[in-house]
Amino acid sequence: MNTKEKATATVKACIAVIPSADLEKSLRFWVNGIGLIADREMKREGKLIGCMVHNEHVYFWLNERPEVSAKPDSYEGIRLYWTPTDIHATRERLKKLGFAVSDVEDRDYGQTEFFVTDEDGYDHCFGVDTRSLTKVGELT
Repeated sequence: MNTKEKATATVKACIAVIPSADLEKSLRFWVNGIGLIADREMKREGKLIGCMVHNEHVYFWLNERPEVSAKPDSYEGIRLYWTPTDIHATRERLKKLGFAVSDVEDRDYGQTEFFVTDEDGYDHCFGVDTRSLTKVGELT
């Protein structure tokens, strides 16, 4: 292929598969915490073993992996960087659900962020462009 030719896109989407030790428990973070919709459920002997969680912008497949009860100490696993519509409301919702959330911090690279760990031990960062927070007192 000539390097000056424009490549034709062959991929329409990419859906990350997220392993979970207890899918029913994990849905509390994905549905109640983040506000995604769960559907396309797969069950085995009446137990949920897989489902899609999504909204109009993102899609993830949650897949139960019961053989993995805890992540190894050196395993970082998945890393997702979320851009919420309201960083403070999202943090408060997760906090009210009992998740340990960090303080919201204004980073020197221009992002305002907080972190939370889900019930499978995966760390999630929620961040927005600091310039988008224009109201007085929004940076905490």
